[in-house]
Amino acid sequence: MADLKDMFGAAGESGTFLGLPKGDVSDAAAAPKADIVIMGADCATPYASVGAYCAGGPDAIRAGSADYAGDTRKVNFDLLGPLLPDGIRAVDAGNLSVDPLNAPASRGAIRQAIGQVLQAGAVPVLLGGDDSLPIPILEAMAPAGPLTILQIDAHIDWRDEVDGERLGLSSTMRRASEMEHVVQIIQVGARGVGSAGMAELEAARDWGAVIIPAHDMPHGGLDRAIDLIPEGGQIALCIDCDALDPSIMPAVIAPTAGGLTYAQALYLIRGAAARGRIAAVDLVEFMPERDQNGAGAVTAAQLLTTILGLIGRQVANPRSGCAV
Repeated sequence: MADLKDMFGAAGESGTFLGLPKGDVSDAAAAPKADIVIMGADCATPYASVGAYCAGGPDAIRAGSADYAGDTRKVNFDLLGPLLPDGIRAVDAGNLSVDPLNAPASRGAIRQAIGQVLQAGAVPVLLGGDDSLPIPILEAMAPAGPLTILQIDAHIDWRDEVDGERLGLSSTMRRASEMEHVVQIIQVGARGVGSAGMAELEAARDWGAVIIPAHDMPHGGLDRAIDLIPEGGQIALCIDCDALDPSIMPAVIAPTAGGLTYAQALYLIRGAAARGRIAAVDLVEFMPERDQNGAGAVTAAQLLTTILGLIGRQVANPRSGCAV
């Protein structure tokens, strides 16, 4: 008996994002054939008290794309054009082998995989998984030169350590600020009461990070963030699922009212892509056990599908930027 995905014409590889072809990030011969390489990682820095607290996130997001899988020529009305331009090849390399009992090894595996994709000239897209994943991604981008981070998150992540761990939860932007190739950090979506104290907020401001809270979104905050991105600059797009309002993204650690709508997130990311080149993406802190009837997974998959389309258009038209 046909189900919904059959009626939509879903096809392609089973278990991959959007039914994309399978890839192998460790295969140096195959890597250059891809323009975009999707990978998953359940964790980078787990904690003894909670373990790999977002395990299963990558596969849940893949499952959220299943109804529309298999035909990248379908129209994505978020871009008013095909999912991917002709000639652009995206692959799904599956989940990286990470060890919840060995955080340094897990971070090393992520850093190595991202580095291989970048060296091959492709754009890495990492699905998570816990919210420390951006640290090894950003470390791997050092050879690429000056980097602007656009973080879309409910929290600013400037704590120096949590339970003695300096490379984990709530410390991603603090560690990023210590990387020489990171020249700009734009943080959009902070709201409510999180783990940051005044010391963390002051440290972020002293470094030069620009923090645009969620309540500024209806009052020019989105355009302000977009205008800060240097023309032609390289962007690391770091998205924590809790940036989105819990009404559309329940599958997070700490649902907090007042988050970005899907339309606001789309406007921001499209605007960023019109100014700079998306050089890497992470979409993290998706907790499958807190999802509601798969709604959060579908939202995450829809947003990621559009991001892939934006990257594909940039690859296809490197001189004209992202024309949609």
